[in-house]
Amino acid sequence: MLVEKYLLRPRHVELQVFADNHGNVLHLFERDCSIQRRHQKVIEEAPAPGLPAELRHRMGDAAVAAARAVGYVGAGTIEFILDESGEFYFMEMNTRLQVEHPVTEMITNLDLVALQLRVASGEPLPFTQEQVNEQGHAFEARIYAEDPARDFLPATGRIGHFRFSALSEHVRVDTGVRAGDEISIHYDPMIAKLIVWDRNRELARQRLVQALGDIELTGFANNIEFLQALARDPAFAKAEVDTGFIRASSRAAVCSARGGRRRNLCGCGAVDFVDGKYQRRRLALGGGRWLAPQSGSAPRVPLQRRPERTSLRAALWPRRLFV
Repeated sequence: MLVEKYLLRPRHVELQVFADNHGNVLHLFERDCSIQRRHQKVIEEAPAPGLPAELRHRMGDAAVAAARAVGYVGAGTIEFILDESGEFYFMEMNTRLQVEHPVTEMITNLDLVALQLRVASGEPLPFTQEQVNEQGHAFEARIYAEDPARDFLPATGRIGHFRFSALSEHVRVDTGVRAGDEISIHYDPMIAKLIVWDRNRELARQRLVQALGDIELTGFANNIEFLQALARDPAFAKAEVDTGFIRASSRAAVCSARGGRRRNLCGCGAVDFVDGKYQRRRLALGGGRWLAPQSGSAPRVPLQRRPERTSLRAALWPRRLFV
């Protein structure tokens, strides 16, 4: 018989680690991946909100110790389950960069893919743990071709139109598809990752809401409105998150409850979470771009220039090495 401790409101917190062939091991801070359904991450953020400095230090030390204990070399992710009391438990190690690694890149201003290649070629890590700095806060939202109104059933079809808001130091998009591409049954339904950064968590959250609302996507059902509803949720805004955040609330029911009315010509819609109720937003006829939100919606965030930040990448590696 295997008996495991039951955690009431666990959080999924992971640490990005790097190790080289010269005995150097370090971490690049933590990410919170608690917003998930069916153990699939939906929204990730870095750093993990609300963690005391002492706890962050202990988790970082534990992650480095785990990588060092097995003689690991390269990029890896140490995943922990964190309970409400501040105790954390090792869950697994993924021996690669994660889907959500861009949030770490945004707060450290490092190119982790390039770093992984340099380490794999035998070079030592070009900085120490003390030289790694974090600035601001970042979110990543996974955009899926799936229908929340049908229990998140994967959707298929041809992309008719796909456009994001203007990219900047605040907004990044990772995707491999474009208008005209076919979304089939043979691949994972994730079609893009939207990553945003700002000086603190609240500004980054508002920017996430804005950037999601600016997406234009037609051709099949998608989870964009669901992501917006999550990002607007008052509990999410207060960082009251755990792995049951979606399941234990009515958030997942919004689309199914309005399933018959929420559809439009492009197979997507939009909702606002205001005063505990989901409210419809108007849609432009024949397109997927949202019009002005109703009263009570999250305010639009004026674009601010991202402050100059120390770049270990620029300082320690010639720019021509990054392709």
